[in-house]
Order: sequence, then C-alpha cells, then structure tokens
Amino acid sequence: MSEASRRIETFLEAQAAEAGAASNTLMAYGRDLHAYAAWLAERRGPDLLRASQADVEAYLVACDAEGLARATRARRLSSIRQFYRFAVDEGWRTDNPAIRLRGPGRSAALPRTLSQDQVARLLEAAGEVGRGAPERVRNAALLSLLYATGMRVSELVALPLAAAQGDPEMLLVRGKGGKERLVPLSPPARAALAAWLATRAQDRRRAASPWLFPSAGRAGHLTRHRFYGLVKQIALHAGIEPDLVTPHRLRHAFATHLLAGGADLRVIQTLLGHADLATTEIYTHVHDAGLRALVEEHHPLAASARRKSDAEG
Repeated sequence: MSEASRRIETFLEAQAAEAGAASNTLMAYGRDLHAYAAWLAERRGPDLLRASQADVEAYLVACDAEGLARATRARRLSSIRQFYRFAVDEGWRTDNPAIRLRGPGRSAALPRTLSQDQVARLLEAAGEVGRGAPERVRNAALLSLLYATGMRVSELVALPLAAAQGDPEMLLVRGKGGKERLVPLSPPARAALAAWLATRAQDRRRAASPWLFPSAGRAGHLTRHRFYGLVKQIALHAGIEPDLVTPHRLRHAFATHLLAGGADLRVIQTLLGHADLATTEIYTHVHDAGLRALVEEHHPLAASARRKSDAEG
C-alpha cells in the first residue's frame, strides 16, 4: 500500500470512529481521494501531503475537462477539503490548500415528488406484492412507514425491533451522524406496523432477529438496494411508471403533502431530520410550483386565456 493510500485509510477510519460517518459516505470519500491521489501521481508532481492550492485547482479543472457533473466536482472538492482539515489536525501538514477554494455548486433543480393519488395507489399495491402473505404484509408496512414518517431509506430498513414494540404512537429514529429524533405514526401506519409485527412473530427465524425487517443477508436486515427494487415492483403493480417512483421520492411526497396541508416548515425540518432549515425550504418551491400549476389548470381566467390562445393559433 502506498503512503497516500495509508493516509487516506487513516482518515477514513477516523471518520468512521469519531464522526460516525455512514458507510456510503466513507465509500464516497475513499473514491474521491484515491482518484485525486492517482491524478497527482500521474502528473509526477507533489504527492498528496505536499500538494498546493494550485494543484487542487488544477485537479478541479481536469475534472471539469473530463466532463464530470457539477455535483460530482463539488463532492470531490468537499472530500479533499475534509481530508486536508484532518491532515492539519494530525500534524501531517500546516495548512489546508483547499480551504479557500469555492466549488462549482449544485444545480437548483427542484426535487420531484408524487401526487397524493399516486401515493394512495402505491400504498394499496404494496399489500398485493410479494411471494406470500408474510411478504405482502411486510411490504405494506414498509411503504406505510416510509410515507407516514418521511424517513430516509437507510433509517427505515435498519429500524431495530425494539423501536416498534408496544404499539407505539411515535418511532425513535436514528439518523445521520447518530442523531435521534421522534416521528409520529398515523393510524394507518400503526395498523400496518401492528399487522407486520403479528405476522413476524409467527416466523421463528424472523422473531429471533433484532431488526424490524429481518433478512438472511449479511446486514441482517433488508438492504436499501433490495427495497429500491421492491418499490419498482410495487410501482409497476400500481400502474405507475417505475422510473417515477423511488424511495427518496416518497420522502419528498411526505414533505410536500404536509406542507400543502398547512404544516409548519420547522416541524417538517424536525420530522425529516434536516440539520439546516435551508435544506427543508426547497419544499416551499415545490409546493409553490404545484399551486401555480393548479391555478393555471383550473382558474377560469387561465382557462379563458388558453381558449383564446388556441383560437388564435
């Protein structure tokens, strides 16, 4: 293993142990930093610990020339900046060459969501998809909990059994960085959860698992990848284009439907587990866009303008 690789591994181990970074975050850091170190090595210039601000800037220009997406370039700069911050803390170098660099930023695309009718069809279809009755009950509980709480998929599939016992009115969810939050359960979600717990208890193998949604895989619980595929199956059964439906889009639906119902933005922030209100504010734009479309579709003046335009055309 090269010196650069050893330093990167030390950084990743520290992020896991001290910052509680998720495995996907660690994998992204690793990919970004190894790509950066390889680029430095190819140039036969300064190595990872001796690179200057100009070297980091040149790397970002190279990433742009390679055609990498803006979001990817922004993430790579963030990974490099985090690594050098750690390097300074560890005494590997005295400065952070990436600290003053500004990334390309992310495009301001609004998150896509689902209508209430589409969600209703998905919830109904979830209870009809599965190889047997237990799977169908489980699938109904999974989708009901996801839409009722707005949980991240990683939070949903890794729910411990202890969090759901005793017919709870709220679930304790462990989110990013180990932060915990309470999310309320709607009556339909509680009913779907109770049905799954009763079904689960009848299976000796499932009943012995500490996870709410056990699996025979290495993780011990249903994986995000398996759930992603499951959602596509449910969408197909519901008569909805599978490309329109993802687990994360159901999280968006949870937020936008709450906002449309009059929920306070800070309440939604708490329920979603967002650290910054600015992250939650994107849903106000989604909601505003939906209102504009509603007005354009149904307001009599808008309809009159459309008829006039059609007549002139």
